[in-house]
Amino acid sequence: MSQSYKQQESKRHDDKSIRARMLISCPDKAGIVAAVSQFLYEQGANIVQSDQYTMDPEGGMFFMRIEFDLQELEQRLSSLQEDFTRIADRFTMRWSIFRAARRKRIAIFVSKEDHCLTELLWQWQAGDLDAEISMVISNHDDMRGLVESFGIPYHHVPVTAETKAQAEQQQRELTAGKVDLIVLARYMQIVSPKFIEQYHNRIINIHHSFLPAFVGGKPYQQAYNRGVKLIGATAHYVTEELDGGPIIEQDIQRVTHRDDVSELKRIGRHIERIVLARAVKWHVEDRLLVYQNKTVAFV
Repeated sequence: MSQSYKQQESKRHDDKSIRARMLISCPDKAGIVAAVSQFLYEQGANIVQSDQYTMDPEGGMFFMRIEFDLQELEQRLSSLQEDFTRIADRFTMRWSIFRAARRKRIAIFVSKEDHCLTELLWQWQAGDLDAEISMVISNHDDMRGLVESFGIPYHHVPVTAETKAQAEQQQRELTAGKVDLIVLARYMQIVSPKFIEQYHNRIINIHHSFLPAFVGGKPYQQAYNRGVKLIGATAHYVTEELDGGPIIEQDIQRVTHRDDVSELKRIGRHIERIVLARAVKWHVEDRLLVYQNKTVAFV
């Protein structure tokens, strides 16, 4: 293979301006994959990746993620979506199409602990997190220097029991129309139902336990009191039920009776930052579909 051909191939694979992602969920029935593939073929698209999952071929739900390349995608996207409606209506689909070149904008909410925030900043700086970190919002001013060293705006919004409603209103004003995803990176505050509704399935939280074990506050103390031999962390979408939203990713590590609460926290910080970073990466790459209180993750 010639060098020029290799360069052309590399450029084609890296050209996100023509790459799109389609997410589909619908009742399972024969012909879905064929219909979607035929539609994209007729549009002149080239499918580069396709994943699907069915809960039950006989009456269950069907989920699909497709990546495809299409020349002049930005100009043709509107008509493509309009034309796909006839396929979607035929199969009663819920569906979305995203341009890969359109990087999702993230607001990170954080309190005093910096390990999850730092991991996201590192991955973003390295290019492993293909998103735009639009801002960091914190109820403390401790991490301003760290965040601003990355050239990212930092907003200090103090929160007390008496000012919680006003603080959240300020947060909503800061994020309105400017972010696509909110990440609670050990933000030790409960967000209101009104805020959750505004960002439905677009708020990711990291909980420092292997849910559904040890919901709520001080999970490491709860784990220590229970004498567990495994601890974990859970990234999930935020719903009105405390720590009860659809789970995106989890991981664990073995511990022993010798590990006190402080050691459990130290071990847990590593799990938390990796789990949260994975969940955020999968969301911004359009790899997640939510059905009822579960997620389908095409990873």
